[in-house]
Amino acid sequence: MAEQDGIFKIKGTLGGVTFYKTRDGYLAREKGGVSKKRIASDPAFKRTRENGQEFGTAARYGKHLRNAIRYLLQHSADNRVVSRLHKELMHILKTDEVNSRGLRTPLNGELRLLNGFEFNSRGLLTTTLFAPFESVLDRTSGTLSVTLPDIIPSQMIKAPEGTTHFKIVSAAAELDFIEGASVLTTDSTSEIAYDENLLPGVTLNTDVTAASTLPLMQVLGVEFYQQINGSFYMLNNGAFNALAIINIEKP
Repeated sequence: MAEQDGIFKIKGTLGGVTFYKTRDGYLAREKGGVSKKRIASDPAFKRTRENGQEFGTAARYGKHLRNAIRYLLQHSADNRVVSRLHKELMHILKTDEVNSRGLRTPLNGELRLLNGFEFNSRGLLTTTLFAPFESVLDRTSGTLSVTLPDIIPSQMIKAPEGTTHFKIVSAAAELDFIEGASVLTTDSTSEIAYDENLLPGVTLNTDVTAASTLPLMQVLGVEFYQQINGSFYMLNNGAFNALAIINIEKP
């Protein structure tokens, strides 16, 4: 390893030498490592190839899942949701007892372990909504619902400072992890005043294909708003909105 010295600092590879920047300054080292061709064919790297294939499988599953609910994730996800979801899917993939190493998938593992996954670490559903709720997933009829009891918003929902109103949102998705062509339906309340008045029980209904042969997922969330001159604006661009998986089921 050598330190770059001169007026112009270089980043990249030149003449077999890699130039890069660190917190200690601009450094240089000779390019090395195992070639891509050898990793792809050498029996000694069989485990590496298997790990890489499963890493890619989990990444693809995560992408399809996020795409299925992208409409909600626009304002209810943190900037590490991709890596956090991938980590969970890698863990689930390893519970696959059907396929051999390299071919394992989350779908053949314990997919239900995604229940409770929070998409926004800055606004967790478990520390935002304290009211008990009941979720129902009827695969035969294709109906899904979430029911909350009567609540006093200021007592049962923890809202960020500046909140004047909130919404409770729910969604159901058919997850096609192979083709990626998932289907999403949503339901939500209108903007509800965040105060000490009693809010009657709420039921949110969503529908998917009856007798679907795809995995089904149900999510629940809370969005926060501020009312200004009669218009509603999402508070802090949704930074503290909560969204979590409350039900996921394989066919």
